[in-house]
Amino acid sequence: MQRLRKVPLRKCVGCQEMFPKRELVRVVLTPEGEVALDPTGKRNGRGAYLCARADCLKQARKRKSLERALKQAIPEGIYDELAIRLQEANFLAP
Repeated sequence: MQRLRKVPLRKCVGCQEMFPKRELVRVVLTPEGEVALDPTGKRNGRGAYLCARADCLKQARKRKSLERALKQAIPEGIYDELAIRLQEANFLAP
C-alpha cells in the first residue's frame, strides 16, 4: 500500500485563502533586514506567502498584512518593486 504525501499548505496574506505551498510566492525578510522574493522557498529569514494575483498584493498592501507577517514596516517603494518583480517573473496574473 502506497503512502500519500501530505501537501504543505500556506495561507496567502492578501486573500487569506489556503493554497499548496508550491503555488504561492514567498516574500522573505532576510536576517540582514532586506525584503525580497524567494522563488526557491528556501532562503533564510522570516517568510510570508502571496498568491500570484495582483489583487492579493493590493489587499496585502492596503491591510498591511505583509508588514504584520514579516513583523517589520515595509516602505512603499518595496511594494512597487515587488509588483514589478512578480510581473517580470510571470508570477502575477492579471
